[in-house]
Amino acid sequence: MTADAFQLYGTRVEETPTVRLTAGKLTADLADGNLRTIRYDGVEVLRAISYLVRDRDWGTYSPEIAGLRIEQGKDRFEVSYRARCEGPDETALVIGVRISGNQDRLDFEAEAISGTGFDTNRCGFCILHPIVGVAGSPAAVEHVDGQIVATRFPDLIEPWQPIKDVRAITHQVMPDVSAECRMEGDTFEMEDQRNWSDASYKTYVRPLALPWPYQIPANQPVRQKTSLIISDTSRSVTPPVAAQSGVTRLEFGARTGTMPGIGVIVTPEEADATLTARSLLTEIALRELLFHFDPDAGHGADALENFAAIAALHPGRSTLEIALPCKSSPAGEAAEIARQMQIAGFKPDAILISPSVDRQSTPPGSKWPDCPPLEEVYAAARAAFPGIRIGGGMLSYFTELNRKRVPAGEIDFVSHCTNPIVHAADDLSVMQTLEALPFITRSVRAIYDDKPYRIGPSTIPMRQNPYGSRTMDNPSGGRIPMANRDPRHNGRFAEAFALGYAIRVLDAGLECLTLSALTGPFGLIAGPDEPVERGGRRPLFNTVQTLSALAGASWQECLSSSPSEVLSFVARDAAGAKLYVVNLTGEERRVDGGALAEELRLAPFATAALPLAD
Repeated sequence: MTADAFQLYGTRVEETPTVRLTAGKLTADLADGNLRTIRYDGVEVLRAISYLVRDRDWGTYSPEIAGLRIEQGKDRFEVSYRARCEGPDETALVIGVRISGNQDRLDFEAEAISGTGFDTNRCGFCILHPIVGVAGSPAAVEHVDGQIVATRFPDLIEPWQPIKDVRAITHQVMPDVSAECRMEGDTFEMEDQRNWSDASYKTYVRPLALPWPYQIPANQPVRQKTSLIISDTSRSVTPPVAAQSGVTRLEFGARTGTMPGIGVIVTPEEADATLTARSLLTEIALRELLFHFDPDAGHGADALENFAAIAALHPGRSTLEIALPCKSSPAGEAAEIARQMQIAGFKPDAILISPSVDRQSTPPGSKWPDCPPLEEVYAAARAAFPGIRIGGGMLSYFTELNRKRVPAGEIDFVSHCTNPIVHAADDLSVMQTLEALPFITRSVRAIYDDKPYRIGPSTIPMRQNPYGSRTMDNPSGGRIPMANRDPRHNGRFAEAFALGYAIRVLDAGLECLTLSALTGPFGLIAGPDEPVERGGRRPLFNTVQTLSALAGASWQECLSSSPSEVLSFVARDAAGAKLYVVNLTGEERRVDGGALAEELRLAPFATAALPLAD
């Protein structure tokens, strides 16, 4: 890795390099034993085929791979290896893998066996179809009973599995080329992973309606196979020409709007540190402070007193986010919080309230937990906090909002968060989640129309795990799913990710976007036990400060010829117009602004702001 790798990624640990496998027009990248970016004639057919093992909290094992063998011919390739997962209580699972490919077929076979028995929430294949160019398009589904049904990949995001009891899925890749993905060894079903901001439709093994965790019995092999079969009726037989590093071109688009306000979240645990760093609140000129309050976590009057002290230093708006316990009367619990706020002198401009239990996900087939009707919760909030805007939605992610749609007529604004490391945490997967954001915001607008809409806090690290008992500790600073700390939050990666995030949600008409805290593991400045200087500004600071200064300005869409690599927009305010550009990759990119700006070179994960002539 380069000498400035830490500046880019917040870690000097390098991801395992991918190996390009090629068989004629068919290519795939081998990464950590799995396949991703599977293309035919240069077009992405599948985003990934992975054999995954999940623990009891839906954490993903990182198996030790041994005996890796790769054979590459002109029109074929073959890969084999053995992987080992070490479970709790000295249990283990060993997986033997064989991957083979030729010009029109790819097979991925696996056999898992445990000498001890092995507990898991899922063990087997996950197949990812891309979303760009696929969402809303036709597909043919073969079910396990042999019936073939014509359907479509969902356009708006489906809250539940759009396809069940799957044996094979066939879709059109390009004119004259179709792809059949066949899955054997168990029953598969599809979920719309855009719910979690993954840029894919995921077809996975073992229906969620079946009990989990479950045990793989000792000494009983589990065999599965996934095959990709290409049907090409075109006359072209020439293998694709290797892609060359080109220039990303930008041009004006038609869409326009107003830039949202930018906020940060403040928790009781970070209130003292936020007060210490209070001069930065003025420097950044944030529009919104989002205060988090959870009585079940022990938050009480002292937290509200600290919130009042911070709010007094902030000329902008403030919102109190309440995880209401709902263990007794919602009206009584809300009234008690209001009483404590009055004593503390804390008067936020809005209340965002949600039952605490709704932070946990209710997967398909599971029993919904006891919870008062949301109408009762919002009525309690209006009675306890008269004259204050009341917001609803989810303190967790869009997934939960999509599955439990709050009554729009009872609230003044709707809100949710996203997190990019729910299922995968490699660099490419995290950046690809930006592709899903327009689908999320469009789906919210389809449900809530022009209701005022907020997103956040949405950070790379996960603040709360709706899918298990805990977020994952990450003391070694690795790239791991569901981690409560992520090294890239300290690097320019996070700066680029945040600006890319803001660009992808511009069309949603948000009134507020929250992308960080001021301090702590989600903060703009480093705290104790961080691998950077305490109090030092993380690169993310630059993006939040830039976006905060643009709040209320008008924006105009810019179209990128390579939106997975470079994004941009134009903002206009009293000071004039500027073109804002971000490189979402770890490599230098050349950008041709056309009529907007001269050609420029963007360093890895770099951002740029270029004045435009009126």
